[in-house]
Amino acid sequence: GTTLMAQAPTGIGKTLGTLFPQLKAFPGQRLDKLFFLAAKTSGRRLALDALQTLQRNANHGLRVLELVAREKTCEHPDKACHGESCPLARGFYDRLPAARAAALGQPLLDQAALREVALAHQVCPYYLSQEVARWADVVVGDYNYYFDSSALLHGLALANDWRICLLVDEAHNLIDRARGMYSAELDQRAFVGLASQAPAPLKRPLGRVQRCWNELHREQLPDYQVQPELPLKLLGALQQAVSAITDYLGEQPAGLDAELQRAYFDAMHFCRVAELFGEHSLFDISLLPATARSKARRSILCLRNVVPAPFLAPRLAQARSSVLFSATLSPRRFHADMLGLPAGSAWIDVESPFESRQLRVCLAEHVSTRYQHRQASLGAVVELIARQYRERPGNYLAFFSSFDYLQQVAALLREQCPDVPFWEQTRGMQEAARNAFLDRFTEHSEGIGFAVLGGAFAEGIDLPGQRLIGAFVATLGLPQVNPVNEQFKIRLDELFGRGHGYDYTYLYPGLQKVVQAAGRVIRTQQDEGVVHLIDDRFGRPQVRRLLPGWWALSGSSGG
Repeated sequence: GTTLMAQAPTGIGKTLGTLFPQLKAFPGQRLDKLFFLAAKTSGRRLALDALQTLQRNANHGLRVLELVAREKTCEHPDKACHGESCPLARGFYDRLPAARAAALGQPLLDQAALREVALAHQVCPYYLSQEVARWADVVVGDYNYYFDSSALLHGLALANDWRICLLVDEAHNLIDRARGMYSAELDQRAFVGLASQAPAPLKRPLGRVQRCWNELHREQLPDYQVQPELPLKLLGALQQAVSAITDYLGEQPAGLDAELQRAYFDAMHFCRVAELFGEHSLFDISLLPATARSKARRSILCLRNVVPAPFLAPRLAQARSSVLFSATLSPRRFHADMLGLPAGSAWIDVESPFESRQLRVCLAEHVSTRYQHRQASLGAVVELIARQYRERPGNYLAFFSSFDYLQQVAALLREQCPDVPFWEQTRGMQEAARNAFLDRFTEHSEGIGFAVLGGAFAEGIDLPGQRLIGAFVATLGLPQVNPVNEQFKIRLDELFGRGHGYDYTYLYPGLQKVVQAAGRVIRTQQDEGVVHLIDDRFGRPQVRRLLPGWWALSGSSGG
């Protein structure tokens, strides 16, 4: 009957440990639905595996559904979502009753199972999943299915007056994800030329958008500027254009060309987010450089949410109970401020079942990985990695602040230590390549996986036993210092008090990534390993306080 923040170490079974008591509470609390919300595919997979375990061990008829994004479930991505284009949309509602009945006969409808049912009845898997959501006991999906401004699950819960409970997996990720849900961007380049190519009824409103946009640049602006007020004249023009396009679509169902359709959706979203604008957000203009084709300066307009709490708080309040859990929810006040936790929310810090003897945490306090010192740090980082590997060959992960830094260390390691095997994460890695990266960590393999901190391999992966015996973290994880983050810092200082801006923008998010990455090493009570934290700032008291209490810190060899 309340909201709970639960901080608990990685690898101890938080997923099953939160699911089981919530399901057990269904009869007594008269609950209708449980929504398990995750940031990544790996989190959804863990939840589905845990629910399958419960289904195997109890005869309770639990019906579980996985919701997956449309772009990942679409069978005909080259076709539009209507019956004249897509064969799975044609006659959808005629075939829906039989497809729905077949789906509801299966207790676990993950992406693969739902696709099989959908294709057997020749209906769209994505829209079938949205229909089945009304009858599922447990729905597993991304954060956006409940917290987004037009979220499916939130809308269904309101419309049906459901008593729901929420489980928010790896809840530290919700801050950035929610910021994205309540932000919007418009690129002027996407609107240039639309008026001349548009159908006759749309030329005038689209032309007005361009004229109002250019007026923003009449005065000489810096390349990046935060403005205190919204561009009301431009917003009015955008709203008129959206209205005109909506009317046109009502008369011409064949639709628009791809560029105009994309601009239409972007403008509609921008106008919607503008209606929510307040002190929790920023409005900024980024001027783009002139090009050889056009000397006119174009710009990108952005409504950036800084504090998602005003939007998340009503969603949390609507639930009968909410559990937000993660290994990194400290400091408590930071997450309460940013996530909008209701007054009186409960907090538990689950004691680690692991002992400090299991994990040797070494501080390399003689190395600086700050941007201006990175070139000078390469030799020391390579020497430390090679020394540790030679002392205890096995599987390691090495995390860096960027792909550039990763590649510089990799090049030097390849040159100076050809006996040390390693493999690298690459930019834009697809799922098959990510799986291949992880498959190299076996009980009998030896080598080092180079990865970027905060990326696909820094959290949500499980490599127990000899599959991973150590990690190197060659960065404090702080977000990049740039004009946008500096404006976030200023606004957070204004909202929460001087000094909080730096901590809320840089320090806390950075250290969360470090703890998550280091948490890949100890996954069971039998595991033993080592973590090297490579940066002199790890020795600072305010930084050490943010590291897990069960870690026993020591200076690294040679440090």
